[in-house]
Amino acid sequence: QVQVVESGGGLVQSGGSLRLSCVASGSKFFSIDDMGWYRQAPGKQRELVASITKDGSTDYADFVKGRFAISSDNDKNMVFLQMSSLRPEDTGVYYCKVGWGDLEMDYVARPYYKREDSWGKGTQVTVSS
Repeated sequence: QVQVVESGGGLVQSGGSLRLSCVASGSKFFSIDDMGWYRQAPGKQRELVASITKDGSTDYADFVKGRFAISSDNDKNMVFLQMSSLRPEDTGVYYCKVGWGDLEMDYVARPYYKREDSWGKGTQVTVSS
């Protein structure tokens, strides 16, 4: 199992910046395929903010393009979200999701790649107007 922990949230004024961090860890070997940031505002569904694959390909929601930047440190199993020009509507709980996998054996002892997603508990970001 992979544990995911986010950090870096807080209270910031409109127009300000924050940098979120996320680290994945586990008791046995695992391979990370992709990492992403999602957010959930009160009364709304969780939505994708940005994601990055292990080879560095990135994807952003339209509402953060040009303001947020996602990056990763594959050696440390970490992903970061640099948030700039923050707006009150960016307020919410930001969650990190890690897509990972490892080799498992099926019922006839054939190896296969088993993929799973692990989520962190979230970090609160509040942007005041």
